[in-house]
Amino acid sequence: MSRGFARAEYEARVQRIQTGMDRHGLGALLLTCEPDVRYVSGFLTRFWESPTRPWFVILPARGAPVAVIPSIGAALMATTWIADIRTWPAPVPDDDGVSLLAGTLREIGGPVGIPSHLETHLRMPLDDFHRLKEMTGLAFIHDHGILANARAVKSPAELTKIETICAIAGRAFARVNEIADEGVPLSQTFRDFQRLLLEEGADWVPYLAGGAGPDGYGDVISPATDAPLAPGDLLMLDTGAVYDGYFCDFDRNFAVGAASETAKSAYKRLLAAAEAGREVLCPGSRACDAWRAMARQVGDADTAGRLGHGLGMQLTEGLSLTEADTTVLTPGMVVTLEPGLDMPSGRIMVHEDVFVITETGARQISPPAPSDLPII
Repeated sequence: MSRGFARAEYEARVQRIQTGMDRHGLGALLLTCEPDVRYVSGFLTRFWESPTRPWFVILPARGAPVAVIPSIGAALMATTWIADIRTWPAPVPDDDGVSLLAGTLREIGGPVGIPSHLETHLRMPLDDFHRLKEMTGLAFIHDHGILANARAVKSPAELTKIETICAIAGRAFARVNEIADEGVPLSQTFRDFQRLLLEEGADWVPYLAGGAGPDGYGDVISPATDAPLAPGDLLMLDTGAVYDGYFCDFDRNFAVGAASETAKSAYKRLLAAAEAGREVLCPGSRACDAWRAMARQVGDADTAGRLGHGLGMQLTEGLSLTEADTTVLTPGMVVTLEPGLDMPSGRIMVHEDVFVITETGARQISPPAPSDLPII
C-alpha cells in the first residue's frame, strides 16, 4: 500500500477549508498542532515529541499553505506539496520564529483564525503569542470549527489508512494466545502485544491500555503492573496503533483458563449494546442517539458515561457519544462504539469497535469480535 496521499487529496482539503474561511471572513488560518499541520501539508514526523521547537503552517484564504518552520524540518517539508517554506535556525530563545511568522502573516493578512475548541491547544509559548499579536496588528479569533469539521469527514483515501491499521491490530489480537497465559505478568503481556502489533505492520504504538482481574478490571487507562495473570482473570487489551499517521482504537477481552458465567453473560451484553449502537449510526442521526441506544443496554443516564468517540489522525477526535453531544452524523465520519458495564465484582468490563458512517448506515472497520468470550 502506498504511503501518504496524492496532491489532489490535499488540494481538495484546502478547498473545503477555504470555502469555510470565505463564509466566516477569515484571511488566514494559523495551524500549530501536529494533526492540523499534517492535514493540510502531509508533514509526518515523530519529531513533534520534542517540545523545544514550534512549527507553523498558515493557510491563506486563497492559494496553497505556507510553512514557517525550524530549518531542521526543511528537507522533509520539501517532500510535501508545499512549495513556500520559510525557516529559521531554531531554537532561538530571543526570537524563535516569531518575527518570521509575524512578517508572513502581515503579508497574507487577517483576521487570523486559530482552532480554539475542545481538544485543541496553541503549540507555542504564550509570551511569543502575545508578541506575535503585537507585531502583526492583526485580529486573532477562533476558526469557527472549520478545520475540525473538515477533518471529521474522511475521504476514501483516509478510510483506507484506518482500515489498514484496524486490520493490522486485528491480526495482532488473533495472536494473543501466543503471549498471554496463566503466570505471565500483565506488564510482559503489554510489551509482547506491542511487539505483535509492530510485527503485523503498525508503524508505532502510541497507546496501549487494558487490565486484568477476576471478573473484570479496575479501569481502562492504568499502566500494566507486574501481577501475573491468574486462572479466571478477564484480560482486556485496548490499542491505539498507527499506520501512516492514522489510528485504530478498539479492544478485545479474553478469559484466562476459564470464564465464569458472569463474565460470559457480560460479554454477550456488551456485544448486544454495541449492536444497538450500530443500528442507530446513520446519516442524520446524532451522537447522543447512539449513546442512548447503548445506555439502555448497559445502564442508565446516571451511570453511563462516554460510550464512544470520533477517530482518525488522533486516537480520540471530534464527537463524543454522550447524552449531551448532538453532533449530526455524516457519511465519512469514523466513530468507535465503546459500551462498558459495572460488574458484580466491583470491577468493569468494556468492549470497543470502529465503524464508518455510510450513506446507508454503518460499516464496521475493526474485525468482528468473537461471538463468545475467547478463552486463552
